[in-house]
Amino acid sequence: MSMSESLELVSATKSFGGWLKRYKHHARSLDCEMIFAIYLPPQAEEHKVPVLWWLSGLTCNDENFMQKAGAQRLAAELGMAIICPDTSPRGLDLPGEHDSYDFGSGAGFYLNAKREPWSRHYRMYDYVNDELPSVARQHFPLNGREAISGHSMGGHGALVLALRQPGRFASVSAFAPVVNPMDAPWGQKAFKNYLGEERGDWRQYDTCELVVKGVSRQPLFIDQGEADDFLDEQLKPERLETVCRTNNHPLTLRRQPGYDHSYFFIASFIDDHLRYHAKHLKLI
Repeated sequence: MSMSESLELVSATKSFGGWLKRYKHHARSLDCEMIFAIYLPPQAEEHKVPVLWWLSGLTCNDENFMQKAGAQRLAAELGMAIICPDTSPRGLDLPGEHDSYDFGSGAGFYLNAKREPWSRHYRMYDYVNDELPSVARQHFPLNGREAISGHSMGGHGALVLALRQPGRFASVSAFAPVVNPMDAPWGQKAFKNYLGEERGDWRQYDTCELVVKGVSRQPLFIDQGEADDFLDEQLKPERLETVCRTNNHPLTLRRQPGYDHSYFFIASFIDDHLRYHAKHLKLI
């Protein structure tokens, strides 16, 4: 490993017998410094463990899930590591990067940008899919079994990464994901600015389109709050229900009455998702 791939420990906090650590490194795929978080359960001190990748939503960074979801207690019990990447490149000050919450900083959308000035840095798909997993394998006691989950924009990312790579992840789940970004304001804004006007370039980052394409048959497990402010305009879970039914794709979509888009919703059901992934990761 070259020195440029070294990790700098930012913080270490003991939690439920394991360790929540934050590291800084130079991300080659993004050409900038990045921070990510990893929770290592107590079992990781004795043997290698599987990992759940968590992809966060708009405006978040590596800290939100670890601080608010309450996942460490059960992850420690199950023997599951959790890695949280950031949601976009940082420290670039590109024109327009900080003008709105739903584009630019904090809004990388887990894609590889094609348009300038974004194409040099905004390559979150490559970062989350290739570079950060490679770094994690080299530095931490991981056994090679992976699952993936996420929230909102991150739920979109988790579903897309899993569907595009059959067999890569043992399981995939999402909270309130953007399932049809080609036809949602968040997705349209991001895709137009990062990728350009050609809608053919958008389809590889749209869960509904990937289900129709039929590359993967991996079951999808989704929780959606019925009191979510973004439900009708941005999330549209009924679109995914329709394409999954039409294409006979396995989908478990749970509508949760009264729950909104917040981390209170995630914290309420995170244990169900951790146990779901633990089953597929052969932990239970």
